Amino acid sequence: MTSDQQSAGVSHAGPSGWVRDALRVHEEQAAEEEAARGSHRGSPQPRAGTVREELVLERIDRARRSRPRVKEERITMSHGAGGKATQTLIEAVFLDGFRNPLLEPLEDAAALRVGEARLALTTDSYVVSPLFFPGGNIGDLAVNGTVNDLSVSGATPLYLSAGFILEEGFPVADLGRIVTSMREAADAAGVQVVTGDTKVVERGKADGCYINTAGVGAIARGLDLGVANARPGDAIIVTGPIGDHGVTIMLARGELDIEADVTSDTAPLNGLAAGLLSATPGVRAMRDATRGGVATILNEIAKAANVGVLVSENDIPVRAEERGASELLGIDPMYVACEGRLVAVVDGAAAGDALAALRAHPLGGQAAVIGHVTADPPGIVQLKTAFGGTRIVDLLVGDPLPRIC
Repeated sequence: MTSDQQSAGVSHAGPSGWVRDALRVHEEQAAEEEAARGSHRGSPQPRAGTVREELVLERIDRARRSRPRVKEERITMSHGAGGKATQTLIEAVFLDGFRNPLLEPLEDAAALRVGEARLALTTDSYVVSPLFFPGGNIGDLAVNGTVNDLSVSGATPLYLSAGFILEEGFPVADLGRIVTSMREAADAAGVQVVTGDTKVVERGKADGCYINTAGVGAIARGLDLGVANARPGDAIIVTGPIGDHGVTIMLARGELDIEADVTSDTAPLNGLAAGLLSATPGVRAMRDATRGGVATILNEIAKAANVGVLVSENDIPVRAEERGASELLGIDPMYVACEGRLVAVVDGAAAGDALAALRAHPLGGQAAVIGHVTADPPGIVQLKTAFGGTRIVDLLVGDPLPRIC
């Protein structure tokens, strides 16, 4: 409905004072945009280059540049969801408390120099529920997740630690299954679990089993990856369909009356990442799309490099099963976790070589360029929708998803 039609309809009904005021403001804004930018009169959405769009982007930029501060008095589940609350907690509490040059890049692993060697160090904790799900369990998930954090940092994974927090009454047979899966996953990735720890807590104080891992890997000489390296013109590549793991976990919990043939994508990415790095020197950065999904990684790229990111909805690979389940649940696959997919930022001129290398690997057969880095608007991720419009893709707000890792 156009603004003229809206006005005519309301006049017929006899508008109240606040309705007339709202319509007047709407018409004034539309007139300003038409005069200043030549936009369509009465457009209900911010159009590219309009006064209204510039105001929206200015407000977003101002909010992002403000000093992070945790407003809540107590930790909530949102602080662990991988979105805005998580980012604020990390920057306002942990980064502020431990600040140093090795931590400040906030990459998936810290790059350390020990003598002449360069090492990557990472750590992660796994609290997934349920412990066993289609395609894997908490054990292989822990190994693969740690291997992947090292791999996307450009390192060759070498050694892992494994710490177990077990709940009183947890079945020993289940623990054996988990450990067997960890050993098999470590063998597949070419790493060893070389140290660990075990703690037992009282019944009801844990979900059966939590696992903490740390990993060490070797970084090749001269390699320096990081999302802050992104430059306008770079291609953004995802190595396969997104959202498999998160949707699988949601349905495996049995709380939703939805059935779908979905399986977690948990897998070690060290071979895939090594193949990409060998194929081209144009790789700027890699990230594995876990908590917060691909949308979070794109926002991290835009913020760290102070660039814009433009991606196309039609180019983002999503399996029909995951898309259907996401639509039923009212969630966006862009925010759903993966455990066997990475996002790579590659020099635009090297995108062809990068895609060929990824598609030659069993885990990268459906790799696709989903968008590009742009100069403007800095710090903002935009999605070109399937309907031809454009919308901003911000960080996840709240906690709409269950624990997925």
